[in-house]
Amino acid sequence: MDKFILTLVIIGAINWGCIGIFGLDIVGALFGGQGAFISRVIFAIVGLAGLWALTFYSKLRSNNASDS
Repeated sequence: MDKFILTLVIIGAINWGCIGIFGLDIVGALFGGQGAFISRVIFAIVGLAGLWALTFYSKLRSNNASDS
């Protein structure tokens, strides 16, 4: 599950990078614009993946504690 979440977060980061650098929303372009239902679903899923990815910090902390 974590690998899937990380993949979604990377997709979101690449999309935001393209928006910032080129002014191109890849997800919107592929799925009918930012307001299209499927685009909004994808944005929501990527956003939820970002929230889930916050739990990775606790995993990193526990891994660092076991390394010491």
